[in-house]
Amino acid sequence: MKHLFIINPAAGSRDRTEIYTAAIHAACKPKALDYRIEVSTAPGDCTRLAREAAQTGEEYRIYACGGDGTLNEVAAGAVGFENAAVTVFSGGSGNDFVKLFDDPKAFFDLERLLDAEETRFDMIRCNDDYALNICSVGLDARIGTDVAKYKRIPLLHGFSAYAASTVINLFKGISEHYVVEVEGETIDAQQTFVCVCNGRYYGGGFNPVPEADPTDGLLDVLLVKKVHLLQVPAIIGKYKNGRYRELSDLVKHYRTDRIVIRCDKLTPVNLDGELRTAQVAEMSVADEKLRFFYPRGLTYAVQMPEPEAAVLR
Repeated sequence: MKHLFIINPAAGSRDRTEIYTAAIHAACKPKALDYRIEVSTAPGDCTRLAREAAQTGEEYRIYACGGDGTLNEVAAGAVGFENAAVTVFSGGSGNDFVKLFDDPKAFFDLERLLDAEETRFDMIRCNDDYALNICSVGLDARIGTDVAKYKRIPLLHGFSAYAASTVINLFKGISEHYVVEVEGETIDAQQTFVCVCNGRYYGGGFNPVPEADPTDGLLDVLLVKKVHLLQVPAIIGKYKNGRYRELSDLVKHYRTDRIVIRCDKLTPVNLDGELRTAQVAEMSVADEKLRFFYPRGLTYAVQMPEPEAAVLR
């Protein structure tokens, strides 16, 4: 077993390369593990490093040292390779994907990550890219991808950076025209945004679909109709806390394996906080699965919308 640690110095509010490196050596050297450390130098570099390791055919555990964007890149490089498993050694600004586990703080503990068990997660295929957690188009995508502009401002990180991006983007305009094809329907209208969930958390703590399950072969889609600025404060709290059923006049929920969003112009598309642009965004459950490992003993519970017992995975 080889261990590859890919450090993203741009993750989080500051460069943690030295901190990560010291922790990796301290944990791996006493165990005489076969490990190496790579530091990304540009966007997309984490994907390249992960793919090059996976393509060797050797058994690899690959650690994304950073946050959700770093995990996105590493997962995109390793997805579909049966000899490569991925995790995140947390240290970004949001660390949202791992909040689906009952103890997300365990992903900050390398000793626990080295004693891991494994599962297989679905991935979202979006045009020619992949996402593990959340994709979105519209206001939500503009907010999510602009967070990087604010996360290194003192006191603005995690949810605070997301809140700052929200306020600024609200005043840039709320709704746009999209043609959405999903589950045999075609919705041609002004929309605020479309959120496509494989995981459960994003934006530093938003949990729009608590029952989303990244192993069920389906995507949970929330289509948010056109809203007015004065409606936003009343909506955002319910949306953030997974109470979309209370907004049935504005939010429609679908469970599907494919959705197509057609825009009038090139539009920001959010893939786990990473920015892409497209006029047509086709999102589906990828054919490939991702081997994902996590600290032994953790569970990722499916949170039921009704007061029923949660199903433990």
